[in-house]
Amino acid sequence: MAAPDPPFSPDPGPPPAAPGPPPAASPLLQYVILRADLQPQSGWSLGALVAQACHASTAAIHLFYPEPNTQQYLRELDSMRKVVLQAADEQTLTKLSETLREANIDHKLWIEQPENVATCLALKPYPKNQVQKLLKKLKLLK
Repeated sequence: MAAPDPPFSPDPGPPPAAPGPPPAASPLLQYVILRADLQPQSGWSLGALVAQACHASTAAIHLFYPEPNTQQYLRELDSMRKVVLQAADEQTLTKLSETLREANIDHKLWIEQPENVATCLALKPYPKNQVQKLLKKLKLLK
């Protein structure tokens, strides 16, 4: 006796497409935000401003050193990415720090001593797409 015909199945259509490359990971960036009102014409030298950014950046890396994003960022030593933005003044900078804290974004607000003045803020390294929306109103430092 012959085997029964298999049940009818409709044409499944073309085979599924081969998966493409995985979506590109958002690059790790360290954002540094300096006060724009501390430009050299206000009495701060360019070197003093650069030092403020270096202090904040180094402090953020130190504070969040064990975190995976920080470790990955440091492994890519020759291709680190930083974005330097400007905040209008001290009030804007401290408000940004509060906003970041409320959003659980790790950062360091640098307070210059002995003046006790907030001069700069640096985030730990983050994927760009994770923090960009919180910083989108800030402009690149000029």
